[in-house]
Amino acid sequence: LNSPVILGVSEGAGKYMTGFKTVAAMVKAMDEELGITVPVALHLDHGTYEACYDCIDAGFSSIMFDGSHYPIEENIEKTKELVKICKEKGLSLEAEVGSIGGEEDGVIGMGECADLGVTMLAAGIGNIHGKYPANWPGLSFETLAAVKEKVGNMPLVLHGGTGIPEDMIKKAISLGVAKINVNTECQLAFAAATRKYIEEGKDLEGKGFDPRKLLAPGSEAIKETVREKINLFGSAGKA
Repeated sequence: LNSPVILGVSEGAGKYMTGFKTVAAMVKAMDEELGITVPVALHLDHGTYEACYDCIDAGFSSIMFDGSHYPIEENIEKTKELVKICKEKGLSLEAEVGSIGGEEDGVIGMGECADLGVTMLAAGIGNIHGKYPANWPGLSFETLAAVKEKVGNMPLVLHGGTGIPEDMIKKAISLGVAKINVNTECQLAFAAATRKYIEEGKDLEGKGFDPRKLLAPGSEAIKETVREKINLFGSAGKA
C-alpha cells in the first residue's frame, strides 16, 4: 500500500524474541534483503526507563518512555534525560502522562511534558488497551481538544486503537492524533483464522501440520487487518 510503517515492540515481545538487539538486527536485515523502500520505524512501546536505554543501544529508531507510574516531577526529569540522548542520536521519543487505561490524564501534566521537547505524546482520552467493554462511554474529544491546545502542533498518540468506531478514529485524527496503536485486533484476527484452519482439519491434510502452513492463515488475517487500518488511518500512498 506504499505506506510508512511503525513496528511497535513491547518489552514482552522483545524478551520473547530473545532481546532487542535480535529484533533490530532482524528488521535491518529484512529491510535490506527485501529491498524495502517505505520508511520503517522500529519503536519501543511502553518502555521502562531501563528498556529505553537498551533499545537506544540496540539501534531502535524510536522509543516510548512510559513514566506514567512515577510522580509527575520524576516522570518529567527522566523524560528530560531521555529527550537529550534521543536528540543526540536522532531518535524520536514518545512520552506518556498519567495512565492509559480507564483514567484520563491531567491536561496540565501533558502541557508540561510537551514543553520538554518530546516528539509525540500519548494522551489518555478514555482509550484503553485490549478489548473495549460493552458499556464503554467512548473517547472524550473535549479532553483531546484541551490537550491539543496545550501541546500545539505536537503529534498525539492514541493507544488502544482496537474496537474504537471508525467515526471516532477519523475525528481523533482530525483533532491531532497522528499515531494509533493497534495490536489486539491483529491478535484476534490471527487467532480466529488459526482456529478455523484447525477446526476444518486442514492441519491433518498432507503436511498441513508444518508450522509455516499452520500459521499462514493467521498471518494473512493480520495482513488484511493492517491493510484495513492503513486505509482507515489515511497513510496509504504516503511513503
